[in-house]
Amino acid sequence: MAGHTNASARLGTEPVGRLLLQFSVPAITGMVVNALYNVVDRIWVGRGVNEIALGGLSLVMPLMTITLAFAMLFGIGAANMISMRLGQGRREEAEKALNHCLVLLAAAGVILTVVEMIFLDPLLSLMGAGEGSAALGYARSYYRIILYGQVFALAGFGFSHCTRAQGFPNITMVSMLIGAGTNMVLDPVFIILLGWGVEGAAWATIISQFISAVFIVAFNFRKKAQIRLRPWAFKPQGRIILDIMSFGCSQFLLQFVMSTAQLLFNVSMGWYGPAALGEGGGDIALSGLNINMSVAMLILMPIFGINQGAQPLLGFNYGAKRFYRVRRTLLLAAAGATAICLGGFALTMIFPRFLVGLFAPRGSSALLRFAPPAMRIVMLALPVNGFTIVATNFFVVTGRPRASIFLSMFRQFLALIPCIFIFGRIWGLWGVVAATPVADSAAFVCTGIMILLELKKLKELPGPSKGPGPAALPGR
Repeated sequence: MAGHTNASARLGTEPVGRLLLQFSVPAITGMVVNALYNVVDRIWVGRGVNEIALGGLSLVMPLMTITLAFAMLFGIGAANMISMRLGQGRREEAEKALNHCLVLLAAAGVILTVVEMIFLDPLLSLMGAGEGSAALGYARSYYRIILYGQVFALAGFGFSHCTRAQGFPNITMVSMLIGAGTNMVLDPVFIILLGWGVEGAAWATIISQFISAVFIVAFNFRKKAQIRLRPWAFKPQGRIILDIMSFGCSQFLLQFVMSTAQLLFNVSMGWYGPAALGEGGGDIALSGLNINMSVAMLILMPIFGINQGAQPLLGFNYGAKRFYRVRRTLLLAAAGATAICLGGFALTMIFPRFLVGLFAPRGSSALLRFAPPAMRIVMLALPVNGFTIVATNFFVVTGRPRASIFLSMFRQFLALIPCIFIFGRIWGLWGVVAATPVADSAAFVCTGIMILLELKKLKELPGPSKGPGPAALPGR
């Protein structure tokens, strides 16, 4: 038990910079590797099938984002609750949150799978494909198989957060490395060697998710875990469920609204693509959108890794009222996220054609006319996105979901979606592309104002001073 106590107690005593690095590096590695699930699929699909198949994968993204929304609702919600309750010394409640998380993720996975299997064709028909779209068939073939592994995807993602919240970031990283490594090996085998096309990409993904989920869930049964899974003793408690959902609801809403934005993007590609790119322009625009989203995902995943690394530090120290450590963690995380975004910005501005070529080495002239310049436009506000993501997450971790919900909804619902409608009407396809940097800039301004007010408030809150003792040593 002493080892368990030390694993969480060091969150309030060791230097913040060192802890953030120790927790963020495995999380960043894990998130980048986890992003490769989708990105590697797309690279091999683009190379082994064709560029239109990439558009098919874009069509299913809103549905996959909804699945991720439920994983975040219960997984991140439970993780935030676990880290805060451990900081408050309420171990029993932390363990109850872990056990509730398993049941909630499994139930959500089963329900989503059954509903989507029954209504698969009607759902796909709503995902934005234009009339006569060749991409729709690829979407159906891919997603029908992805549904078989939906429970494992939810469990693996959700428990990666819960394990990290207990002070074991390396276990989470190993889990993601195992899954993504398996995926990278199976993709070329299934897609190229066996000739299974998009179905091969789907099978590679769900097999990898199954292996990753088994590894991370099994760890939480072991004695080494700070709090352990005990499903045989599980008794549902409405208060615990509501607390988990409260901690995770902002991320859930963010993903849900993001799914709506993805759907609107898909529809807009179908509407405006033919006029800008000629016959078949809707499918080509979808493919270009997929490539740009994949590149953005690889750049932003390290930011989410920093968020995950900061989460246990912020939650524990906020629960322990060590607010000076909370402020320092926030500022260091924002600085690291901004540095990564600046690097990604330079890469996409200088080498957009090369990045497009990774996915479509034999891309059509229409795709090459659209995707590289669209990438430069989409990434214009990338340098400020890191700060916005970290600052929004800060309100979740410290138990202020309403503020985080507002910021998440502001970017997606109040800025991005109206910009897609208005700019699309005025400038067509290129107006839809321009909606992203405008929304990102508006979100940065709004988030910056709120976080400055919050930092001022934290300075005034009572709590332990740096004073004598471990927490007062330099750099802490």
